[in-house]
Amino acid sequence: FWDFLILFFCLPVVIFNEITKKRLLGDVSCRIVPFMEVSSLGVTTFSLCALGIDRFHAATSPQASTRPIEQCQSIIAKLAVIWVGSMTLSVPEILLWQLAQDTSPVNGVVTEYCTMKPSSNLPESVYSLVLTYQNARMWWYFGCYFCLPILFTISCQLVTHRIRGTEKSECRGTKHSQCESHLNCTIIALTIIYGLCTTPENVCNIVVAYMSPDMSKQTLDLLNLINQFFLFFKCSVTPVLLLCLCRPLGQAFMDCCCCCCEGCGPDTASSEGSADSKLKTEMSSSIFFDKPRETPPPLLALGTPC
Repeated sequence: FWDFLILFFCLPVVIFNEITKKRLLGDVSCRIVPFMEVSSLGVTTFSLCALGIDRFHAATSPQASTRPIEQCQSIIAKLAVIWVGSMTLSVPEILLWQLAQDTSPVNGVVTEYCTMKPSSNLPESVYSLVLTYQNARMWWYFGCYFCLPILFTISCQLVTHRIRGTEKSECRGTKHSQCESHLNCTIIALTIIYGLCTTPENVCNIVVAYMSPDMSKQTLDLLNLINQFFLFFKCSVTPVLLLCLCRPLGQAFMDCCCCCCEGCGPDTASSEGSADSKLKTEMSSSIFFDKPRETPPPLLALGTPC
């Protein structure tokens, strides 16, 4: 959902600015777009950490194959912590950026752009905190939003592999083990996509921090544009990758799309199809949590009394 917000709001603003050299929504977009982009990095980072912890618990649980479904309240609480924490850590971006104008010496066209410069109207204590954040922003990006999810995922996968390596050989190759391996591969794929898409931005931040006086404004703007479109690429690929790798989630998404397109008529065939799809959904496992497999799901009555 946050990836959708990035593509729906930030992408049109950036494209409009590149075409017209005018900033859509003015100073508001200069503050909101960086805030949403950094929040997106935080949401992805902490979500990968949460998924790594869930896979570790699945590997170390004494009865992993019969682990019950997690309650909806617990899932919402975890999502709230991830979202609120990410947005809280991104608040300094709102105070850091502001709108600036530059007149071209060739044709006299006024160009609007966003600059990283705290406003002098801020209270002294807040102003000093924002300056401290600006000076540490490069290494904060690199440590929290790049190294943390990658190292966390690698550590959880290594520990999980070590624990599974101590299991008995006859327990391997079962359906539950194959499902766990598939879920681990999904998390690894999401981490790889995230790492590849955030590497250029971190490299550019380090280069700009030490070579900024020797680089022209056009070069800096080009690097910033490349970084933003790598973020947009990540927001576009991640949901598609998740739907493709997580077969139950992808099947449910396709069922919803087909249901909306066909109108879901209340005839017998559609009733049988919906009952059959419901049976398949109950037999499938979730990407996040494992369903108990001791007893088979109850058979559903096909058709209607009419």
